[in-house]
Amino acid sequence: QVHVVESGGGLVQAGGSLKLSCEASGRMFSKYAMGWFRQAPEKDRQFVAAINQNGDNTYYEPSLRGRFTISRDNAKNTVYLQMHSLKPEDTAVYYCAASELQTVVALAHEYDYWGQGTQVTVSS
Repeated sequence: QVHVVESGGGLVQAGGSLKLSCEASGRMFSKYAMGWFRQAPEKDRQFVAAINQNGDNTYYEPSLRGRFTISRDNAKNTVYLQMHSLKPEDTAVYYCAASELQTVVALAHEYDYWGQGTQVTVSS
């Protein structure tokens, strides 16, 4: 089992950048594929990005590719989401999740563990 905690959210102006972090408990972080999702008010949870266990394979929601970058540091038990050129429509609660599947994972139901989320607000 793994426990994940997100951080790094906040208020940023349109065009700005933020880097989210997700730190996982336990010594087996490297066995989990990791992902980021987001949920805006009154909208369904949306896939953002995913990364496999050793970090050499990533997958993005196509509309976010180029502005968002997912990475991980297994030595620090942490996965990151670097976000650039932020837009007001990026405003959402961003969630980190861990999956025991041995690949990148884009579907929410394939994730086993979820954090509580961190709020990102982009002002126009």
